[in-house]
Amino acid sequence: MKAIISLFLPGGLLVLASLFLVHLGGVKAHLDTIAGVYPYVVYIGAMLLGWRFNRSALVFGTVSIALAHWCLALFTPGMPGAEITSRIAYDAVTLLLPLNLLVLSLVKERGFITPWGIGRLSLILGQPLMVGLIVGPDPWRFAALLEYEYLPWGFLSLQPVSQTGIAVCIATLALLGFRSVRSCGAKESGFFWAAAACFAALSAAGQGPVMSFHFATASLILLVSVVEVSHTMAFRDELTGLPARRALKEDLLKLPGQYCLAMLDIDHFKKFNDRYGHDVGDQVLRMVASKLDRITGGGKAFRYGGEEFTVIFPGRYADDALDHLEEIRKEVASSAFMIRSGFRPKEKPRKPKARGSGGKRVSVTISIGAAWPGSRSTTPNEVLKEADKALYRAKKQGRNRVAG
Repeated sequence: MKAIISLFLPGGLLVLASLFLVHLGGVKAHLDTIAGVYPYVVYIGAMLLGWRFNRSALVFGTVSIALAHWCLALFTPGMPGAEITSRIAYDAVTLLLPLNLLVLSLVKERGFITPWGIGRLSLILGQPLMVGLIVGPDPWRFAALLEYEYLPWGFLSLQPVSQTGIAVCIATLALLGFRSVRSCGAKESGFFWAAAACFAALSAAGQGPVMSFHFATASLILLVSVVEVSHTMAFRDELTGLPARRALKEDLLKLPGQYCLAMLDIDHFKKFNDRYGHDVGDQVLRMVASKLDRITGGGKAFRYGGEEFTVIFPGRYADDALDHLEEIRKEVASSAFMIRSGFRPKEKPRKPKARGSGGKRVSVTISIGAAWPGSRSTTPNEVLKEADKALYRAKKQGRNRVAG
């Protein structure tokens, strides 16, 4: 459910809004004026934001959309009696634009004023020239090849996009949708819905203002996705996936009159890290975080820093919260952590060894300190300090326990 919601918002909402608005009476009456301003505002804004935050995916995605928009507007594809150049421009865009968005969603951020960035920009801007060179002296044959009807289904002829273009768009949307659901990432979701908006634009060939409106929405979706990514980087811990300390500070300000705060620490983590290495230490942090992310009783876990975590129980009394903290302590202690052997083969053997022969099982435990509002601590920050003191007592008492 979480993956579906993450996939749909906000990109899906923007696509639906775009499809609705172009048919809304008040907007439709002024669509020519809106379409003359809206795309340029979004394109310029997206490129400036991408440059400011060094997000090459946003810059190059916007360049791809704007270039496609410009080509289609210049050659007015889809109009009755259109010249062969219009048909070729339209068919080429239906193939290249989805593929450009797919590739840009896959590549890593390497900046745009870099050799990598300049190379990618050159490939995108050089595509019209490449199409012209491929078409050569026989454009009609090229157009016939791109517009070949593989399936004798009459309803497909109602769609201006060729069957080849439809196949490319569907394949692109399927791959982007799969990656978005799998990663729950704002970037992947943004490119999925941007591609969907571009398909809506391509389907509106011959309706210049509608096409322009959908193309601008596609770029707007990419812009919003960058804002989402920036928010995630600021408020969510990259290693564990839990909300980070900045998110904790904001949630502390929203606490009701009754609540419980807990500070957790992985026992002997420094020795564990020194002995087995930082990579294994990171695996332990992720394992503990995955347990805390499923804590019961309405608790919400945060990564405080290092091997420390914080859990908030809004509206909970101490006894109730302590019971849930004890449950999570037992769950972590009973989950033996396997350290894999450093001599593992690169490829999986045909006859794998028996379980337990390829690594070492180690015990991972946590110590927990809990506190709640009282006579000595009335503000959330004061309660958090009391929870930290309780954590220190739990460690002095032998670790692997809850102290309140």
